[in-house]
Amino acid sequence: MPISFEQEVKQHLDKTKSDYTNNCNSHKLLDFTLQKFMNEKAFCLDVKEKRQKINTSNWPSVAADAEQHKFIVDDLAVRKTLAYSPYSGILVRDNLYSKYYWFSVIDLSLMPKIRINRPIEKNSLQYKGKWIIDFRNAKGSNSLENIMETIKDYANTVIDICTDLLPCYGEYVNENIGIEGEIRKPGHWDIDVKQTR
Repeated sequence: MPISFEQEVKQHLDKTKSDYTNNCNSHKLLDFTLQKFMNEKAFCLDVKEKRQKINTSNWPSVAADAEQHKFIVDDLAVRKTLAYSPYSGILVRDNLYSKYYWFSVIDLSLMPKIRINRPIEKNSLQYKGKWIIDFRNAKGSNSLENIMETIKDYANTVIDICTDLLPCYGEYVNENIGIEGEIRKPGHWDIDVKQTR
């Protein structure tokens, strides 16, 4: 059995002499804060593992023929990445197929997903929010080293992604972005400026 993914990430960060804080015991912080990761900014990672196949009889939103592409993550975990946006995301190790997947906070926000409440019972019936997401909407790699380079590439371009791209960002499985609306022409921007400034 492989070591936990938290331990693997910690070993990688130690080996590469990275400046980081291990927050794995915190309920408020993401698992790792990479200090001065890019341009003196901190970068926050939550790490997760897919340890077993999803039982599709318990999770009917997951089709059996698509199970290998699916991952179930807590709604709260995704919301925590938003608290450290845009320098954050979720890194997943798929133990079944020995692959690594990177979901940036931007991808988590924009990609299609299924949100459901899972019933839990302690003293009374409660619900825990879950997302069913698709590995095909992540960046994937067979090595942790390569996926960490992918995260660096994201960190280098995230401000441009957030501020410079006009078309819809990302190409996601199970999403078809159409074209609608009247063609915008220069005169429309003049009207917009006059009415909003």
